[in-house]
Amino acid sequence: MPSLSSHILLVEDNPDEAALTKMALSRYADGAPVEHVSNGQQALDYLFRRGTFSDRTGSDPAVVLLDLKMPILDGFGVLAEVKGSAALRHMPIVVLTSSTEPSDLMRAYAAGTNAYMAKPTDFGEFLGAMKHLCAFWLQVNTPAPAALQ
Repeated sequence: MPSLSSHILLVEDNPDEAALTKMALSRYADGAPVEHVSNGQQALDYLFRRGTFSDRTGSDPAVVLLDLKMPILDGFGVLAEVKGSAALRHMPIVVLTSSTEPSDLMRAYAAGTNAYMAKPTDFGEFLGAMKHLCAFWLQVNTPAPAALQ
């Protein structure tokens, strides 16, 4: 069960995909709140607590679910900045995308993603995958100690 301070950051530009993902998370994230932003620049502002998120308080997300193909700044740009930051590089980022392109997979891992999940097109398979994703990142995984973050 996640701690009261754990939450998930969902970075997804497609409103339908975001709604579907939030619905799945409401089933399997054991009550962990979900924050949603719709492009990579908003994700960086959220994570680095700048711009409209400069007054954000509380902990960092337990995990970031990151789409790759977005306007303004794509997921690869987000990965590069977060994984290049001493303060945030230990934050778990799961690429959650419709892309099954081997080049996207290779590029995401080269940029530092912790996991890559191509969204199944079958609704039941998607729910099953989200159940496993939540179980691992919110229950099984031991996050990096605050001293490393």
